Amino acid sequence: MRSSTPVVSSAFFLALTFAAVPSSLRAGQSDLATISAVTLPDAPAPNPEIAQASGSQSAQQQPAQQQTPNPPAPASPSPGSSSSTQAAPQSTPENDKDKSTQKTGDQGKVAGTSNDRLFYTLPNFLTLQQTGKLPPLTVGQKFKVVALGNFDRVQYPWWGLLAAISQADDGDPAYGQGWVAYAKRYGTTVGDSSVENFMVGAVFPSILHQDPRFYQSSRGGFVHRSGYAISRIFVTRTDSGRPQFNYSEIFGAAVAAGISTYTYHPRSTYLSTPGNPHLFIPSERTLSNTISTWGTQVGLDTITILIKEFWPDIHRKLSHKSPQSPAGSPVPSGD
Repeated sequence: MRSSTPVVSSAFFLALTFAAVPSSLRAGQSDLATISAVTLPDAPAPNPEIAQASGSQSAQQQPAQQQTPNPPAPASPSPGSSSSTQAAPQSTPENDKDKSTQKTGDQGKVAGTSNDRLFYTLPNFLTLQQTGKLPPLTVGQKFKVVALGNFDRVQYPWWGLLAAISQADDGDPAYGQGWVAYAKRYGTTVGDSSVENFMVGAVFPSILHQDPRFYQSSRGGFVHRSGYAISRIFVTRTDSGRPQFNYSEIFGAAVAAGISTYTYHPRSTYLSTPGNPHLFIPSERTLSNTISTWGTQVGLDTITILIKEFWPDIHRKLSHKSPQSPAGSPVPSGD
């Protein structure tokens, strides 16, 4: 049987994600900070004493000076008024929202994708926070963005960690132990990840004209958003923006499981162990193993998409920490 390494690693990240989700969101409330419009302060009322003094001074001046009086100095703003109101641009909820979107959803190397990373490391280029209709990705763009994410520099040590965990767990036991066995496990880890990524994110979306991008909801409470994220495993968008069954995920993962199982995973073999010099190891290339791998991949994709849905909330909390407040007073939520 295959190793449970991916399940363990994804479960760790899922636990870390849920631990970092704001408590108000887990309670069913939206964690988005309410942004109120900033109104311009009223013009300060003129000071009667200043006006009377100005009138007395102008009456004592020469007639030539009276014809060209100097304009009165502006009255001092009242306490609490902003002295730079005219210089500062007016802030609106729409502008604040646009600025927030630009910060958290920077344009990726491929048009219509993002430059986001889960936990600041793992590529998350096919996830978008905006819900508006975007131009569809071309076939070349779909393959390019998947290749950029799959062969990102962070992936190589990540695969190395997964291979090490698989070796410790004795995944694919026909490989045995040792550095040669670790190299084999590293290769199968790279193969499993790459085949599944391209099948689900590029090959099937190109053939079936489906949109491989995930559009985050960011609305509603924890239960509502979790349900939305899980439903994206079965429902996706077409290139034209219509909802459709997610054939790319379900069938793409099945084909990827079949390719990886029946090509480069080990056949049946004999191993020499201290307790048994002729230990028989059955083949990994079976239908039951293929189905099990298929289910595991869909399950891992479900966990991953849940993490993607709540990552913006975690990102905001990590990037904009609330200031320390005195004991007993509530800490305002930062955004």
